[in-house]
Formats: sequence, structure tokens, C-alpha cells
Amino acid sequence: MTNLRGNLESISLTDVAQLLHVNRKTGLLQVSSGRVSGVLYFSGGEVIHAETQSAKGESAAFEILEWTSGNFEFLTTHVQTTATIRRTIPDLLMDSARLQDSRKRLISIFPRMTAVPWPTLPGPKLLEGIKLFTEERQILPFFDGYRNFKDVMQDSGHHDVAVLQAAAILRDAGRLDVFEPDALVTVTTLKGGMFKKGDHLELPRYLEELWTAMAPYQQGVRYLQVACPRGACVDRVEFVASLGNKQVAIPRELMQAWELTEGSHVMVRPAPNQPAGPPQMDFSSLP
Repeated sequence: MTNLRGNLESISLTDVAQLLHVNRKTGLLQVSSGRVSGVLYFSGGEVIHAETQSAKGESAAFEILEWTSGNFEFLTTHVQTTATIRRTIPDLLMDSARLQDSRKRLISIFPRMTAVPWPTLPGPKLLEGIKLFTEERQILPFFDGYRNFKDVMQDSGHHDVAVLQAAAILRDAGRLDVFEPDALVTVTTLKGGMFKKGDHLELPRYLEELWTAMAPYQQGVRYLQVACPRGACVDRVEFVASLGNKQVAIPRELMQAWELTEGSHVMVRPAPNQPAGPPQMDFSSLP
């Protein structure tokens, strides 16, 4: 078995990993699934490291083991890499299956990763009578009412199952609401004038009314996040009656900087009044 290749429709990665384990193989298992790819590093039949475009170590291994379509190829070669995974193949596969089951359950509860989680109790009261692991406590400060689930995963460095599990625990205790503030709007150029500076964005008043009815934004919305081609862009926003529904007015200079064009469609939602940074409250040390 110098080289082993195939497609995931005919044999699962779990079966391939077990085959390599039984035969105590050393080398690289390269896997591609659509636009993503990854590598599992085997030494003596055990996975000692894994890498994808977005993760390394166990997180990458779990990500790869979930792929059910695509192609794989095992190359027998000497492996020189730092061991980041120190568990047996049976343990790794068992945890992978457990994660997949948990993910299915949690996605049925929170089907939209663009939704924004919001705790309904402040500070330590949020955790009274609730049992949370350290990992879940580290995630909670990122539930700030502005980050959606995808943002929380990215900013906290925790995988989707951990983030959704923390949210599910709060939800089951009646201490979490989930909002979907995203609005699809059409870009138009902000018209300046003698008494009107082009130093802000504009949205119709109905969006202000819609958002301020949601708990995280009851104190008002001053900044707007725009989903630009190069990533999230933020600037000050004003709400006006003169703008047509489902439009966002952006100064021409910002449109060029953000790579937007007149008539293009973008998603917008409230942004914090200060740039998003490390959470201000740490729940990890609370009893």
C-alpha cells in the first residue's frame, strides 16, 4: 500500500483512517472536498497532526473527518512535523462522531449562523445555577449583541460546536435571545451639499425603528457594519426620512474604498459604537 487513492463517495475517511491504523502506516493523507482541502499526518498508524486552510491540530482533524464528498490520496513518506494530536485513532474517530451528532442537534436549534446571540441577564447573574465548562465560559463574553455566531467562532477561536453548545445552555435556561438584524439593502451614492457633509452613511428610518425594538440596540444605533467584498466595513450612520426603503447611502469615496458600486446589494447590521475588540467581561474565573 505504497499509494492509496479514491473518492469519499465509495469509502469514508473513517474507514480509510482505520485501514491506515491497522497497517501502522506512516505518511500523508491528502483530502480535497470541493474548494477546501486538508492533510492528516500519520505516524505508525496514528494521526499526529492535521491541517486545513482554516485550522490545525485536532480541530483540523475533526473538520477533515466530516467531509463526505471529494477525493483522497495517501502518500507513504517520512513525516517531519510537530505532534499536535496525542490520542489514538479509535479515540479520535469516536470524538469525531460525537461532534457530528452534536452539530446536527445544535444546528436544528440555531439554523442560521448569521443570527446574533444576546444574553438576557447581566454579569454573574447569567451563570447562577448553570454548569459550564471553562471553554464555554470563555465564549460567553463574545455574545455581545453585535457578533453573529460566525463572528463569535472567528473572534473567540472556538469551533462551532463549542459556541453553539454554550448558546444552547443559556437558551435552555431561558437566558438567551437570538436576533437576526441583517438587512439587505441597495447601495446608492450619498449626495452632499452646503449643509450636508459626506462623513457618514444613511439608512431609512424604518430600519432604526426595527433595530431599536431589539434588546441589544435599544439605546440607539450609531454605527453600521456593511458586508463589503473585502470584509466587514464600519462607519457612522444616520437615519433619514428622505431615503427610499431598502437603500443605504454611502459617500462616493467610501464606495470606492470599500469596492462597492451604485446599485449593488449588501447586507448591513448595527455595529458597536467602539471597534470590536477583546470582551470586557471574563466569565472563566467565576465559580
